[in-house]
Amino acid sequence: QVQLVESGGGLVQAGGSLTLSCEGSGGIFRTNTMGWYRQAPEKQRELVAVKAASGLTTYGDSVKGRFTISRDHAKATVLLQMVNLQPEDTAVYYCYSAWDTTEIWGRGTQVTVSS
Repeated sequence: QVQLVESGGGLVQAGGSLTLSCEGSGGIFRTNTMGWYRQAPEKQRELVAVKAASGLTTYGDSVKGRFTISRDHAKATVLLQMVNLQPEDTAVYYCYSAWDTTEIWGRGTQVTVSS
C-alpha cells in the first residue's frame, strides 16, 4: 500500500522554528513530485511547497523566504524547514505526492503557532 506519513508538527511560539518530515512507503517516490500543502480552519487547502524529481521547486507566496523544502530520494522523504513562524501559519500540514495522474496525501500533522 502506497502511503505518506508525516511527523514533526507541534506547538511553537511566534518567531520560532519547526521541521516537518514525511516518509513515503509502498512505492517508488524518486520520480514523483513531493511536497506540502496546509489547511487552516475554515480555509481552503493551499500550497506550501512542492519539489519535483527534476529539482524544480515551487513555494506558496506566503512562505517564500521562511520555509525550505528538501528531499532525500534514497529515503523517499521530504522535509519542510520552517523558520520565523507566525500565527497565520497555524494549520494542518499535509504531505503530498504525485505521479502521472495519481495523487496521494498523508493524514496531516498539526502546526500551531502562538502569539
